[in-house]
Amino acid sequence: MNKIILYSFFISFLLTSCGIYKKTDRGTPQSASERAQKNIKEGRGVSIGSVLGGGKRGTNYEFSTSNPMWRATLEALDFLPLSNVDYSGGIVITDWYSDNLSSNDSIKISVQFLSNEIRSDSLKINVYKKKCSSTNNCKVNLTESKIKNELLEVILTNATSLKKKTKTKK
Repeated sequence: MNKIILYSFFISFLLTSCGIYKKTDRGTPQSASERAQKNIKEGRGVSIGSVLGGGKRGTNYEFSTSNPMWRATLEALDFLPLSNVDYSGGIVITDWYSDNLSSNDSIKISVQFLSNEIRSDSLKINVYKKKCSSTNNCKVNLTESKIKNELLEVILTNATSLKKKTKTKK
């Protein structure tokens, strides 16, 4: 019994004299208005100027109407039905298209934007050809057709002229 009392006294002495808990003052104000004033002084608050557009933003979005590559691509593909157009993702995908209603061949074009610069390597164009022998028997292949090169040439030419027009307006 004496051992238990001695052990419990020794353990309680060790635990209370360790000094594990120390109250620290980090200088954080207790009231909400004081904390708000401190945050504003340190630049961590939201002010009316930053909400209304007076603050600096970290990103710069270029709208699709001011991007000549985007506009030129949509103008070049305006005769085709579009299935997916995503400016933020940088992709335009047409729906399957055929010149003749009775034809079993159709094409699908996807244009992926790799850069906003007007260069041939800024675009990745894929042309898919679907050939159907019956309603449920279709074969889709990625083709290297002249349509791809012609489309690239048209887009780059139109984008260059659109860029020149916007420069002369400014």
